[in-house]
Amino acid sequence: MTSDFLDMQAAVGITKHIGGVPASRMLLEACHVDDANEVLDVGCGIGVEAVRIASTTNARVVGLDVSDRMLGWSDRRAREAGVRDRIDLLRGDVLELPFVDGRFDAVLCESVLAFVADKERAIAEMVRVARPGGWVGINEAFLLTETPTPRVAELARSMGTAMITLDAWRALWAASGLEERTVRAFRMEPGREVRGRLRWIGLPWVLRAWARVIRLYATQPEMRAVFRSQATAATEKDEAGPRPSAAVWVSFGFGILTGRKPAA
Repeated sequence: MTSDFLDMQAAVGITKHIGGVPASRMLLEACHVDDANEVLDVGCGIGVEAVRIASTTNARVVGLDVSDRMLGWSDRRAREAGVRDRIDLLRGDVLELPFVDGRFDAVLCESVLAFVADKERAIAEMVRVARPGGWVGINEAFLLTETPTPRVAELARSMGTAMITLDAWRALWAASGLEERTVRAFRMEPGREVRGRLRWIGLPWVLRAWARVIRLYATQPEMRAVFRSQATAATEKDEAGPRPSAAVWVSFGFGILTGRKPAA
């Protein structure tokens, strides 16, 4: 579950996240995180949600990521927020979670499974480590059509994703064995999405990340190629110059999927 895009994010200290703060709030509320004793954040990235949970609830948080660099950013963010003693950070893969069955009151995963080919296995692993009666929830992107345009397909390819439609997500969720399942779907709105991500990550972190982007672009040819690939796929040009491609971004949506593991 690695790609040049994910490596780039880890290098600059930023995390892809769809829906911004409102999406995360919906997910945490639906999974009753306020009532949890221990929460697993799968693919914790730079630690935004792990820190938010540790800062606003009584739950202990375990943040898991496949990237040591991302775990380093999570460690830094937790220390800056003064909650490092309430967050455990571990390296691991969603396809083989390093935990015993039935451990967590809530298992969350945001903007991760789009990069995982075997989504059924990933969901099964999250359900496995949730306690009986506990909650599992994801926030994931989906394609609005079965056959994306070449431009959309190129953006997905450049990011290393294995994106699927909302109907495919619904089928996976229905087969998860979870009860009290909910699926809430939203269309991507480019302007709101940019503002939401900035708010979710936080302006100081965004500014520092952009400073790293500039430095890496100037000093590392391999990263320069990744930046250019992403910019080409996600923008279009007219008389005024390059701008975000609305035709690309409105081809995606995101869904908040939650459910409860059957009680023993």
